[in-house]
Amino acid sequence: MKNAILKFSIIIISTGWLNIFGQSANLSNQEVADMKYMLEEEKVARDTYEFLDSKWNLMVFNNIKQSEQQHMNMMEYLLNANKVSYKLSEYHGVFYNERLQKMYNDLIEKGSKSKYDALEVGKTIEVTDIEDLENAIKNTSNSEINDVYSRLLFASNNHLRAFNRNLSRF
Repeated sequence: MKNAILKFSIIIISTGWLNIFGQSANLSNQEVADMKYMLEEEKVARDTYEFLDSKWNLMVFNNIKQSEQQHMNMMEYLLNANKVSYKLSEYHGVFYNERLQKMYNDLIEKGSKSKYDALEVGKTIEVTDIEDLENAIKNTSNSEINDVYSRLLFASNNHLRAFNRNLSRF
């Protein structure tokens, strides 16, 4: 964990993400909305994978839930660096965005049926995340935001491949 934090800190400093003057960027309402949404969507992924990991004990959920927490950390950093206030429930499975709350509830219901359905849920989450990240990238010209979204997109594509690999074993 310390190693991951050190690597992330080095990335932040080396890519110029650290705003030493404490000034927020001029962000559009859409950029702000996208960042808030992506944070909570990453929480949906993490919370869903934590639930499915505890239910089915599949390695893929354990591995990817940790990655989703890192994604949340990256989004929180981005919001804080840009001095954007946001709400994030401290409770697992609780979301302020009604659409994301419904999505979580539906995913948990489906993923509780079988291991195969649980893996399908993982695939659905990653496909949705990829689509939303691609749209968010189109909505920003901010290089810092774009860089974070691009990293998350790369990771989501890796996660999707992992779920597809696991599904191919059924």
